[in-house]
Amino acid sequence: MAAALEEFVHDLGIGGTLRRYDVLTLWREIVGEQVAKASRPERIEKGVLLVRVETAPWRAELSLRKTEIMKRIAEVVGNGIVNDIRFH
Repeated sequence: MAAALEEFVHDLGIGGTLRRYDVLTLWREIVGEQVAKASRPERIEKGVLLVRVETAPWRAELSLRKTEIMKRIAEVVGNGIVNDIRFH
């Protein structure tokens, strides 16, 4: 069943769209509870993940952890979905 669903998604050409959606819906799993409480992924535009952050100190912290977060995104949803992250 899973293989048939994967083939169907591939045939429709929506695999990338679903993986981008996964970044948004699995944010808590990707970054952990504490970071998820202080931030919210908004959208992905041309490979750039836009994340709203509650405070300037959190924005600075997440900027320092950007590489770590990008690695975690690749682990959870796969490579090539997010090429950069902008925290605002």
